[in-house]
Amino acid sequence: MSVSCSQCLSDLLCGEDSSEILSGESPESSSSDVEYPGGFIEESIAGYIEDERNFVPGVDYLSRFQSRSLDASAREESVAWILKVQAWLGFRPLTGYLSVDYLDRVLYSRRLPQTDGWPLQLLSVACLSLAAKMEEPLVPSLLDLQVEGAKYIFEPRTIRRMELLVLGVLDWRLRSITPFSFTGFFACKLDPAGAYTGFLISRATEIILSNIKEASFLEYRPSSIAAAAILCAANDIPNLSLVNPEHAESWCDGLSKDKIISCYRLMQDLVLDDSRRKSTKVLLPRLRVTIRARMRSSGSDSSSSSSSSSYKKRKLNNCLWVVDDDKGNSE
Repeated sequence: MSVSCSQCLSDLLCGEDSSEILSGESPESSSSDVEYPGGFIEESIAGYIEDERNFVPGVDYLSRFQSRSLDASAREESVAWILKVQAWLGFRPLTGYLSVDYLDRVLYSRRLPQTDGWPLQLLSVACLSLAAKMEEPLVPSLLDLQVEGAKYIFEPRTIRRMELLVLGVLDWRLRSITPFSFTGFFACKLDPAGAYTGFLISRATEIILSNIKEASFLEYRPSSIAAAAILCAANDIPNLSLVNPEHAESWCDGLSKDKIISCYRLMQDLVLDDSRRKSTKVLLPRLRVTIRARMRSSGSDSSSSSSSSSYKKRKLNNCLWVVDDDKGNSE
């Protein structure tokens, strides 16, 4: 299905003005002839590129993993769990990405206690909960979020305390700039006629989420990741596969050619792994039809990923409760 550039970019405009702005001067003009009005879209995207540095961890974040000051494998495990839950609950891709964005920004600013892995699990649940509240029309209970192999089950009051810590670290700025802020615009730049725009956005979204676990991508800002993902998606389309990645710099002011090309090459190196994961992802939409029933079910369903029946609780640091063994009833 082809998607016009005006459709892809309409969400960047105010709702009350978008139809007027995108209608164009001539009623006879087709969607493929619509020009970006007065450079408004380009200015908005350029503004995102300028501001995106305020919504990512510091430049030395990756080096902390490389020096093993932070545990890259623990982060990868947490991100993998977030994406599993995002897929299982049928959350939007942006919800999954925001969860990881919050996680990284907190890990950069705060050092968590190195205690059996539960602090990072708690942080992951809190970040996913906050992202879901930002993006999802239907948000499950805090207990129902703790599925898909969660090692610990936390009480809602404990998660809420962690949410407040996350909000404090982020200075309550939950509306982040992400690669998805750019993908629609870049797809239209690569395919102005809109013949393949829908596929480019969909495939780029898949590529972004499949690579988010890799610590190496922490070197790149959202705009570079988005541009590289669109270029990788274009490789699947014969008519666009010969596009020169160096030309992506011209899509908008402020883009870095070197960063885009470097990120693009890294994504290409991982594309085979991504295609292997694709066969698993095809099965995920079939699971979504059962989620609302599960969310309305009893508390025992929320612990369906656990192995047996009788959990013991123990208190940590005088305020945090986690599950030790097996749990019978969720509070």
